[in-house]
Amino acid sequence: MENNIENICVFCGSSEDLVQEYYSTANKLGELIVENNYGLIHGGGIIGLMGALTKGAASKNGKIIGVVPEFLNRPNIANSNNQELVITKDMKERKEFMRQNACAFIALPGGFGTLEEVAEVITLKQLKYHSKQIIFINTLNYYDKLLDFFEELYDQNFANLNYKKLYKIVNTPEQAIEQIKNYQFENIYDKYLGFGNVR
Repeated sequence: MENNIENICVFCGSSEDLVQEYYSTANKLGELIVENNYGLIHGGGIIGLMGALTKGAASKNGKIIGVVPEFLNRPNIANSNNQELVITKDMKERKEFMRQNACAFIALPGGFGTLEEVAEVITLKQLKYHSKQIIFINTLNYYDKLLDFFEELYDQNFANLNYKKLYKIVNTPEQAIEQIKNYQFENIYDKYLGFGNVR
């Protein structure tokens, strides 16, 4: 596997009790990441959407890096089959590794962990710690209510309307890959940070 290609980081759920379309979408995303000459970096799991995502990328002989905290490095959760497995001390170190080694972030549907991970990369982009693309894949309208809540943030002035430019919403893996391939960073003005220096 090539080591010099860029990696797309995917956040997603580990549940195995979902409607089949969620798994099919994750599998397709894994395939497309590799077909478009990217590597995959993800939370290291072999179950749920993470498992489907990894299988898709592995079916195309892609570069796959799974990142798992040592507490979760268990046979029924993560293993090194079809992927390079990176073991971190804790969740904080795991997320930092994923952020530093990715060129873009995609959020598939997921639970609290997925929401926390994608909210953090949005916040860090807002604070100009990075300039990478962030995409929600809104499979089966999963994120509609969250996006409605985002509108409350804007409507009640808890967030600047410009922050809508920090992320993109798409419906399919194909659209997500196209967004990443055509991404051009826009430095967003912040009333406290100005345009600042993106780190």
